[in-house]
Amino acid sequence: MLENKTHTKHKTSLGLRTIDIVAAYTLLRIVVGINYFNHGATRIFNIPGFMDAMVNTMQDSWIPEFLVRINAALVPPVELIVGALITIGLFTRSALIACFILMIVLMYGVTITQKWDVASSQLIYNIVLFILLAGVGFDRISVDAWLRHKRDIAKRGTS
Repeated sequence: MLENKTHTKHKTSLGLRTIDIVAAYTLLRIVVGINYFNHGATRIFNIPGFMDAMVNTMQDSWIPEFLVRINAALVPPVELIVGALITIGLFTRSALIACFILMIVLMYGVTITQKWDVASSQLIYNIVLFILLAGVGFDRISVDAWLRHKRDIAKRGTS
């Protein structure tokens, strides 16, 4: 009976073990971070080519070419930066919000050009971003968590 109490002691109201949620959250955060980082890394050294491809994709839309080029120039560095931050778990909440904003811009572009297959995959990205942002309280294995731990130790030392 004691063994059973030990296993249920750290369960959420849904019956999930906190340690498992933390592990799942960490792994999902890293996978998503790597995905965005590599999107940016593969495009960062060919931003003009990426801009041209985006202009070509958006040619039938009402958006002026110069706006498409500005957005396209910003996408790779934003992907690279938010991807790196999400991967290591630094400024995680802010990086996830920035990623959501990027996805809003990208979703707008693909839906006005009626690229519904791309929109569908972007919806999946947004669901995963939602899970990560909603679950940020389980972000306990990250640079953010390490920094919080250091601050807590410093506060206790000065109290």
